[in-house]
Order: sequence, then structure tokens, then C-alpha cells
Amino acid sequence: MTDPEPSPAAVSAPDSRNLVMRIAAAAVLIPLAVAIAYAGGWLWAALVTLAAIGLFVEWLAIVGLAGATRVIVPGVAALALGGVCFAIGRLDAALIVLGIGFVAVVSIAPERRNWAAAGFLYAAAAEIASVLVRLDSVKGFAALMLVLLIVWVTDSGGYFAGRGIGGPKLWPRVSPKKTWAGAVGGFAASLAVAGGFAAFDLGRIGPLLMLSATLSVASQLGDLFESAVKRRFGVKDSSHIIPGHGGLMDRLDGFVAAVVVAALFGFLRGGADGVGRGLMVW
Repeated sequence: MTDPEPSPAAVSAPDSRNLVMRIAAAAVLIPLAVAIAYAGGWLWAALVTLAAIGLFVEWLAIVGLAGATRVIVPGVAALALGGVCFAIGRLDAALIVLGIGFVAVVSIAPERRNWAAAGFLYAAAAEIASVLVRLDSVKGFAALMLVLLIVWVTDSGGYFAGRGIGGPKLWPRVSPKKTWAGAVGGFAASLAVAGGFAAFDLGRIGPLLMLSATLSVASQLGDLFESAVKRRFGVKDSSHIIPGHGGLMDRLDGFVAAVVVAALFGFLRGGADGVGRGLMVW
């Protein structure tokens, strides 16, 4: 005797609960992130530092180094001390500290050294880029909000377009649930952000469309990159710290890629203290 097929309602119930948790978590976390981003200064540096530490620890857990205390301690210490340097405006000292931390992690890692090094670089890049984008006192907040909004709408647009339209999978071997429809939907939503910024006279529409398109693609590639790392080690979620989202890496994978690309682009145009202007002023 075979078991009866589950009803559509029974199948969709977990998805519905997950969506409710995602919305509830976003309703709390997004206003908090925006408020701290607006405050900037040491508050933003502190939030970024805590996030970078979380990313590093979760990465080590994914690659099987969760118990490697002698790798975790110097890596976390370097990220924390680097954050203190960022908070007091010592960018040079922060980069030196993070460089020493990288050498320490590579030297001490007992196994999977390359993966440990990659995890530290991933967390450190997120920390550095997030601080640099917000650093400009005039355009830093606008630039950071541009990055955040593009990542958020790319993720949300992709989620709803993918579920509502479905169709061919984007990269089934890496991320079985992602579809081309979701990718296009998230990309289209990011262009709407560019239009909104232009409408409020926060930049020129042409450059904003180019930036939005680039950062949306970067965000989606960052998501796929994290999925590939998790699949390589047979891990579903980086952790369960955020209801409906999993871990920090699950929530910030797209942001890390987008903010690093944004920081590099802004740095090339405006220098270390003018990343925001480099992104927003054309």
C-alpha cells in the first residue's frame, strides 16, 4: 500500500511559513540596518565588524573548520581590531592589521589552508568595502543605500519572479531553486532603483542604470558563489541565526559581492576617502 500524495496545501505550508519568517525578519533588520547606515561613523563600523566576524566564523563552519580554535581566534581578533581602527578613522592601520591577520590564518591553519585563507579574505573584503562606501560624509550614505537597495530588490524580485513564473533553472547543479525568470526579475527590479534615485535627483539616470545593472549581476553572482561553496561541502544553510534566511552568509552573500564591486569602482573614481562621490557624482 502506497502513501497518499501530499496535498498542494500541505506542500506549500512550509514555504508559506518560511515567507512569513523572511518578511518578519526583514521588517526588523532592514530599518535597523538603515538607521545605523545613516548614523555612520563608529556605529556603522561596529555593525560591519560584527558582520565580518560572523561571516568568517560561518565560512569556517561550512568548510569543516568549526572547531579550529587556533584559526578562529587570530582571524576574529584581526577583524575586530581592524574594525576599531576603522572606527577611529585609521584606514592605514586597519589594512595593516587585516594583512597580519591574513598571514596568521594562512600560517596557522592545520588543514584546508586555502579555504581558511579564502574565508578570511571574504570577510575582510566585506569589512573594508562596507566602510569605504559609507566613509564619504557627503555622498556616502546615498551610495551605501544604493548598494543596499539594489541587493534587497534583486533578492526580493528574484524570489517572487522565480516562484511566480518558474521556468528553466539558472544553474541547477549549484542552486536548484534559482530560475532564469528570477534572475531577470531581480535585474529588472534593480533598474527601478536607479530610476527612483534619478527621480529624486540623487544622480544621473545613465550612470545609475549602469551601476544598478552591474551591482545586480554582482549580487546574483555572489549568491551563486556562496551556494557553490555550500554545495561543495554538503551544507544547506551557513547557520540558523536569522529566521527564514539561515545564516549571515545566506543573507549577506549578494551584498558582499555588490559592495566589494561598488567600493572598487568608487575607489578608482574618487580615491579611498571619496568612494561615495565616485559612485554618485558624474
